[in-house]
Parts: sequence; structure tokens; C-alpha cells
Amino acid sequence: MSLIKRLTTRNVGTIDRIIRAVPAVVVAVLWLTQTLAGTALIVGAVLAAMLLVTAVTSRCSIYAMLGISTRSTNQSS
Repeated sequence: MSLIKRLTTRNVGTIDRIIRAVPAVVVAVLWLTQTLAGTALIVGAVLAAMLLVTAVTSRCSIYAMLGISTRSTNQSS
């Protein structure tokens, strides 16, 4: 399978998507309660945003390059 095909194939399952979305919610709550600020907020927000994008799109480029998929075969595209 070509790299382009692997990068565009959904490879993140439902449980994995939920686990990836949790840090985004945690960072948002910490930011809103002003518990997290400065450099820690920026680093946390960038990491949370990357995880949230992979959760929303169901595609993880690292998984694709390693040939990993947590998506079950019966989930529709």
C-alpha cells in the first residue's frame, strides 16, 4: 500500500478517539480555570490540538507510517 493511501485511510478506532479527545477537554478546563498558563499552556494546547485533530478525523499519520490501526474492520469509512 502506498504511503499516500495509508495516510488517507482511517486508522483510529472509537475508544482511541475518546482517549485522544480527553486531553483537549482537560487543557481547556485548566485554561478556563486559569490553572494552566504561560509556556505550559502553549505546550499543552499544541499537544491537545494535535490529538483532537486525529480524534476528529480518525486518521493518525504516525499509525499510518507504522502500519498500525485501532479501527475495527466492521466500522464504516
